[in-house]
Amino acid sequence: MNANNDQRKLDERYRMMTQAPVKRLILRMAVPTIISMLVTSIYNMVDSFFVGHLSTEAVAGVGVAFAYMAFINACGFFFGHGSGNYISRALGARRTESAGKMAATGFLSPLILGAVAGALALVFINPLTRALGATEQIQPSANAYMRYILLATPFMMSALTMNNQLRLQGNARFGMIGIASGAVLNIILDPIFIFVLDMGVSGASLATAVSQCFGWCVLLWGTSREGNVHIQLRNFTPTWEYYKQIIQGGLPSLARQALAVIATICLNRMAVHYANPGNEASAVAAFSIVTRVMMMCFSVIVGFGQGFQPVCGYNYGAKLYHRVKESFLFCLKLSTVVLIILGTLGYIFAPDVIALFRSEDPELIRIGSHAMRWQCIAFPLMGICTTTNMLLQNINYTWQATFLSMCRQGICFLPAVFIAPWLWGLTGLEAAQAIADVMTFMISLPFTLWIIRKLSVQEMNNK
Repeated sequence: MNANNDQRKLDERYRMMTQAPVKRLILRMAVPTIISMLVTSIYNMVDSFFVGHLSTEAVAGVGVAFAYMAFINACGFFFGHGSGNYISRALGARRTESAGKMAATGFLSPLILGAVAGALALVFINPLTRALGATEQIQPSANAYMRYILLATPFMMSALTMNNQLRLQGNARFGMIGIASGAVLNIILDPIFIFVLDMGVSGASLATAVSQCFGWCVLLWGTSREGNVHIQLRNFTPTWEYYKQIIQGGLPSLARQALAVIATICLNRMAVHYANPGNEASAVAAFSIVTRVMMMCFSVIVGFGQGFQPVCGYNYGAKLYHRVKESFLFCLKLSTVVLIILGTLGYIFAPDVIALFRSEDPELIRIGSHAMRWQCIAFPLMGICTTTNMLLQNINYTWQATFLSMCRQGICFLPAVFIAPWLWGLTGLEAAQAIADVMTFMISLPFTLWIIRKLSVQEMNNK
């Protein structure tokens, strides 16, 4: 009976994804994904907000640890997007059994990898935090924050995978519940552990670890609900064929997130190098805060694009190319408008936003305000870049998507983060991300025009 109910719900979702009006469908899919992305960003910001009441060094320590959390994101999104994109296309092609095998394989793989990575990092925590950019002044706070995060690594990786699997099946609501429940718990636990129990930076780390593990349990429960592809251990199929599909669907995310790790490390090190003597911790903390604030703003567009992806995957699998093109153009236009609004507001209120985290440090506010305003100027250009990258990844144009995903935090950013401060000092470092965003837009635009033409040709050939 349960199997019949599951199949009935899967059939209903198939009809909805392939027949409902595209614009309304995307907005329906996007709301829970936007909430999930905003909540994920809040996860990253809450610790900085509460830790900001301790010291500038504590904020900088959290910023250093953010590079390791970017590594967790890289692995979680790699397995999540890789397995989820396959599941989406498989359901669109009515291959439910293959979708079930991929769900189990995608779920268990990051759990195993995370356990190994967390254990190794715990053993070598001192050289790790130094490699991530911690100075002698910052390292004690970085180590204190890292310890509980390392223990929770397998659950954090696996939770990201489950969230993306649920989302790409067209059921982002359960993913939103799992992520949101953990975030709410984190907000509650942070002040208790940091101030009431007097655990300081370690309290922020423990609150995040406990919250992430709780969210993982809720997400696992969500996968067992009717209408979702259930994760069953007997379906674990660690074969080359399934991992090849994960690589094809997840490589762009891995490249993007892995370069984010490198970019964060380079930014931390350059901030230390170009800061005024005695203000190294302020500079690292300022760039860390700006990164998290801009990630929260950017998460609206990423969440919107992730609402587009299951619609795209189902319809591409069903060979309804006209719906794929229509949904892509709608996302591209709307995301650009939203980014113009967010960029304008961010530019106007940059000093006030930065001061929320550490009002006691004027140098931190000065550096952070300048860096945030530079990024807000180029922010609207990211609508085309992000939407095009998501489309290419979703329909299995792996190498094109991987190349574009490497631009913003790698191909364009890494030269900018070294050359711009060499020319203009700290001001150049503050402008580096904006310079990279302009370059990424110029590279992405030809790919946007190319894929639109490609979909038009496929649409005509399918008539």
